[in-house]
Amino acid sequence: MTTQTEIIPQAEGRGNLKRVIGKVSSAKMTKTRVVAVTEFYRHPKYGKYIKRTQKFHVHDEKNDSQEGDKVVIIETRPLSKTKRWRLMQVLERAV
Repeated sequence: MTTQTEIIPQAEGRGNLKRVIGKVSSAKMTKTRVVAVTEFYRHPKYGKYIKRTQKFHVHDEKNDSQEGDKVVIIETRPLSKTKRWRLMQVLERAV
């Protein structure tokens, strides 16, 4: 399993934007979510699969997602000191 990263070509000189699937790990802030993206990659020398988790601060304008939801996030301009991503859609709701 690897990270599901897509690069979307954009018009109007914005360049290519990344789209990543992750899981909401924190929904305690207003209009901000922390999304954990887990990646499995193979070590180049030893061949062992290693799990790497990155956390992204994501802008959620409508406070639509909750903890445990599987979401799609997309790269955007800097919105604050730590926010560089925004919520595109919620794929699966947490029970």
